[in-house]
Amino acid sequence: MEKMPRLSNVEYEILNLLRAGEMYGLEMVRESSLLKRGTVYVTLDRMVAKGFLTSRSEDLPHEAGIARRMYKITALGQRVRAARDAAETAFARGALA
Repeated sequence: MEKMPRLSNVEYEILNLLRAGEMYGLEMVRESSLLKRGTVYVTLDRMVAKGFLTSRSEDLPHEAGIARRMYKITALGQRVRAARDAAETAFARGALA
């Protein structure tokens, strides 16, 4: 049996935000009181390395500067999020002792 990947509260928050579709880091920070501007990109990079997310560069046609990095949840990320949801539900019902 495979060991379940560890998922921090911040990683869980990011996975929940990305359920609706792609987002960029600062957009996630604006949508969440848990995420902080100074650490979100470190966490996003770690999640890409774990296989929970994919990322791509998106050029902004009418803006000069650095391209925006868009993040999307992977199938593994969806499974890990669903497993944590199930564990929290079971715990809340008293199924885990």
